[in-house]
Amino acid sequence: MTDDEERPGWTYLMDMDGVLVHEDKLVPGADSFVAELRENGTPFMVLTNNSIRTPRDLRARLLQSGLDIPESSIWTSALATAKFLGDQRPGGTAYVVGESGLTTALHDAGYVLTDNHPDYVVLGETRTYSFEAITKAIRLVEGGARFIATNPDPTGPSRDGVLPATGSVAALITKATGRDPYYVGKPNALMMRSALRAIGAHSEHTLMIGDRMDTDVVCGLESGMRTILVLTGISSTASVEWFPYRPTAVIGSVADLVGRTDDPFGPPGD
Repeated sequence: MTDDEERPGWTYLMDMDGVLVHEDKLVPGADSFVAELRENGTPFMVLTNNSIRTPRDLRARLLQSGLDIPESSIWTSALATAKFLGDQRPGGTAYVVGESGLTTALHDAGYVLTDNHPDYVVLGETRTYSFEAITKAIRLVEGGARFIATNPDPTGPSRDGVLPATGSVAALITKATGRDPYYVGKPNALMMRSALRAIGAHSEHTLMIGDRMDTDVVCGLESGMRTILVLTGISSTASVEWFPYRPTAVIGSVADLVGRTDDPFGPPGD
């Protein structure tokens, strides 16, 4: 590409919790960052491994925090899982342990939810795991259903401390059946690629912003993106050194990108 030719602009993928919000509290400056992306017409997608809520529900939650993000700019592990299963086995059947974010996504992908010889057992995030539902999932997996989980996170945040998450419950089912699930959400690069397809973007000109090295950064790296680690979540400058890979840049917060979202560290392709 010559200097006279116009370079394509950046597309942004970004994690939600720890990057834009902490539970229901806005990360200072995140509203200005998102507003600048929207004002400039910069394509972006907010990602979350949490499969509990639909994009519509998440939009309402984010609005209450002070972030105006379109429903079409929210991509969840539930949507990625539904897209994956729809591609793998169109019109299939699934037994779901999860909430509306996951069941709605699977219905929209043309899946029938059933506990009668399903093609898949699909495990997602829920705050109401029941012994009965987990027992049913174990028996169906033993009976031949393929085991899928939305994400491998062992814990999730809450106001009172950590909560057991999908990865922990998946480990219980694996221990009982000897069958490991296929995880669709981060750090599986499938999550990133499905988000890119949803907005018609290419990894070469996309930035991934996250607060975790072991999910956000590695997932972006393996998807061919440049990566930015923010220190508003669980990572610190010291913890970056624990990993054999590095982000393209480490910044304090997405607020540091305000005023330079079009050129955060040099033109794409440099």
